[in-house]
This record gives sequence, C-alpha cells and structure tokens, in this order.
Amino acid sequence: MRKMGKGSFHARVWPKLVGRGSALLQEGDRVLVAVSGGADSVCLLDFLSRWGERRRVRIRAAHFDHGLRAGSSKDAAFTLALARRLGAEAEVVKLPVRARAARDRSGVEAAGRALRYEALARLARKHGCNKVATGHHADDQAETLLLHLLRGTNPAGLAGVPERRGLAPGVEVVRPLLSATRADIREYLRYRKLAWREDPTNRSEKYLRNWVRRRLLPLLERKAPGTAGRLATLAAGLGAALRAPSTRAGGAPARARSTARRRRAPRDA
Repeated sequence: MRKMGKGSFHARVWPKLVGRGSALLQEGDRVLVAVSGGADSVCLLDFLSRWGERRRVRIRAAHFDHGLRAGSSKDAAFTLALARRLGAEAEVVKLPVRARAARDRSGVEAAGRALRYEALARLARKHGCNKVATGHHADDQAETLLLHLLRGTNPAGLAGVPERRGLAPGVEVVRPLLSATRADIREYLRYRKLAWREDPTNRSEKYLRNWVRRRLLPLLERKAPGTAGRLATLAAGLGAALRAPSTRAGGAPARARSTARRRRAPRDA
C-alpha cells in the first residue's frame, strides 16, 4: 500500500474524522472511549485526544479484559500506556464472559458485548461522562449488514450500526469513525506512527463475523470493487429512513427486529 503523505492525510482522512466528530461531539462533552488496543480504538483515542483538546472535550479510556485468552493482560498494559502518553485517564475492567455466556446460554461474543455495554454505562455514570465512543467504522457497517442477511432479518436488520444511540439516562453511544474505512484507519496510524495490538481470535473463522470479514467481503470486493462502501452507504441510508418519524397514524417510528435467535444476534457495537 502506498505511503500516505501529509497532504493526502489532511485532504482525505482527517476531514472524514473531523466531519463526523463535529456532528457527534460538542464543546464540554465528557467522553468515555472504549479501547481494546486494536487499530480502530487506538485511532479513535488518538484522534479524540488531539481533536477534542482544542474543543474542550474531556476524554478518558476504558479497557475490558474478557479473560478468554492468554496475553490479554498485555493488551491492558498497552492501553494504559497509550492513554498515559496521550494524557487521558484510563482503567481496566475484567468481565466474567464465560460465566455470563453459561448463564444466558449464549455465545461468548454475545455475552462479551452485553457485559461491555453494561460496564460502559456504569463507568460513564461513575465518571460523569455524557458520551461513550466506540471505534466502529464503515467496513463494520458492511459486515453487519451481511451478517444480518446471513442470519435472517427484516428491514431494521439492514440498518447497520447507528452513529448514535441512547445507552443509559444522560449517556449516549457515538461512533466518530463511521465515515472512515479500515484502510483509512490503518493509514492514519501509519501517519501518526502509532502501534496497535492484534487479537489472534480475529483470525479464527469459526466466528461468522471473522469469516465475513476475511472471506466473504474480500470475495465480493474482487468481483465487484467498492462493494463494502456501497453496503455501508445502504446501511446508513436505511438506518436514517427507519429512524425518521413514521407517516402512519400516531407518528410512531416504524420498528422491526432481527429474526435471528437472540443468542446469535450480531453486535451493533
């Protein structure tokens, strides 16, 4: 991949991040950033630390140790060091993912997601944060749409990842990277000379999302270049349409839900 120059970075990637960030964050916001140590969340924390400082947006980081693999403590140490270098407060929370999965008779992915959002809501209230930021990007939109199709869904399931949603009273989840692609994020990290952690479980194709990311989406891109971007645009457009007030009597927004079993429901975050 070509090396990104300063001009290219400021002309192409930085405006995407600033545009979305300006729409989702206001001066005085206190933002809790979910940081796994992976490329997406490292980009998010670095961007919000740099951009937010100029706009009096206060940042703190949260890292979650799921206890599912050896080496997870190194991810935690990496995240704490990164936050310290960026001048952000950070903390690590251990999550009982296996116990939750057994209790709910669900997969570890669904259990981990539920626990993360419960913990994010709890930490946001504890520290007085009114926003929680996650590192979802445009490729996640495409993957999520395909996952919903494969598992069975209706129109609401095609809406992808919302750019914002309520999490708890007075706390909102926002996704400042949704305009950026995975390639944009990697170029940002190279430009900023930032390292990140790779989760080896992301290479395991026993998880359907990984198979979609590693096999299905690349195949579609080879056959029809630009597929991921078109799917992301479709998901965002459907989401906006479904969240708009309905013209039916009473004006209540139309609602629909995935037909997939709850235990296999794909994440929206």
